[in-house]
Amino acid sequence: MSASSVFTFPNPVNDYAARSTAGLVVALAIVTIVVNHWALYALVAIGFLLRVLSGPRFSPFGQLSVRVIAPKVWRKTKLVPGPPKRFAQGIGLVVSTVALILSVLGFGPAAQIVLGVLVVAATLEFALGFCLGCTVFGFLQRRGIIPETVCEACNNISLRSPAHTG
Repeated sequence: MSASSVFTFPNPVNDYAARSTAGLVVALAIVTIVVNHWALYALVAIGFLLRVLSGPRFSPFGQLSVRVIAPKVWRKTKLVPGPPKRFAQGIGLVVSTVALILSVLGFGPAAQIVLGVLVVAATLEFALGFCLGCTVFGFLQRRGIIPETVCEACNNISLRSPAHTG
C-alpha cells in the first residue's frame, strides 16, 4: 500500500456522514471553549489534520460518523463531491491550529473566539447541511483560483453522483 493510497480523501462523500462529523466537532469545540486548555485545542486540530490527510480513515470522529451515526441515525445517503469537503476540512485545520497556537501562547480568550468561528461554521454544516468551506471552494473555483479539474463534478451536474436514500 503506497502513501498516496493511504492519504486519499474519498470522492464522493456521504453528506450525512460529513454532517455527523461536523456535529461531533461542534460538541468537542464547545467543550474546548469552556475548558480552554491547550490539549483540547490540540485534539480539535489533530482531528482536522487526520481528516484532511485521509478523510474518515484515521479520524475517530470520521469513523464514528461513517460506521455508526450516518447509517443508524440519519439512515440515508446523499453523495456529494469530495474535494470541496476536503477543502472545508483544510479551513478547519487552519482555524483550529490558529486557536491552538493562541492557547499555547497564553491568549485563551482569543483562542476561544477563533474556535467560536469554527463552531458557527460546523453548526451550519451539521444543522442545515450548509458547508461554508464548500461555498468558498465553489467561489474560488468560479474565479479560476481552484482549477475546474480539481472537481469537475462540482461544476458539471451531469458528472455528479445521484443522491441515494437508504
